[in-house]
Amino acid sequence: MADLAELEEKIGYKFKKREYLRRAMTHSSYSGGKNNGSNERLEFLGDSVLQITVSQYLFTSMTSVPEGGLTKLRASIVCENSLFNFANRIELGKYILLGKGEEMTGGRTRRSILADAFEAMIAAVYLDGGMDAAMEMIMRFVPSIDALKSGKVKLGDYKTVLQEIIQKNPEEKISYEVVESSGEQHRKHFVAQVLLNGQVIGKGSGLSKKEAEQEAAKEAVSLMGYDVE
Repeated sequence: MADLAELEEKIGYKFKKREYLRRAMTHSSYSGGKNNGSNERLEFLGDSVLQITVSQYLFTSMTSVPEGGLTKLRASIVCENSLFNFANRIELGKYILLGKGEEMTGGRTRRSILADAFEAMIAAVYLDGGMDAAMEMIMRFVPSIDALKSGKVKLGDYKTVLQEIIQKNPEEKISYEVVESSGEQHRKHFVAQVLLNGQVIGKGSGLSKKEAEQEAAKEAVSLMGYDVE
């Protein structure tokens, strides 16, 4: 694994307890699948810190945008696609500790692994330096208000898009289910479908459940006649 001091420079934060950062960079395949040795619990915490940071940023900076618009903007910033892009900006993949199987099958460039590690890194900064330090680090990556207003930020969270379409009819209900998983533990492949009132309206696949659900939602949005990327 590359030098963590180098990663600290890239994110603009020096840890008092670097063990937090090391844990954030430890994938479950390296820790033998044990949660207490991997970054999975940190990922959970980091997601919450990211959500409140971005919510506060949008709420205070875009005072004329209604709740629905803020929700869509937040989704575009905190979705897996955005986190993957944030991670790539700092070459996060080269700092992650991976098991041999995951290493051999391209884990360092896998979207879900990089996005999860970025969230875990947020939690590590939060635990080491508090909310202010975490927010400062996050804002190094969040697009500027000008970019958000200009539409240069592409929406990648199709689940949110689909939900907003369906909300126009309150009696309608959206749900997701994983219908297939295959492959070895370190190289799983998932197939998911999205249902509207129990009827399948989209299907997708990916290397994580989240990715498969996003692809299913994307297909549903496309079949409804909306433009997708």
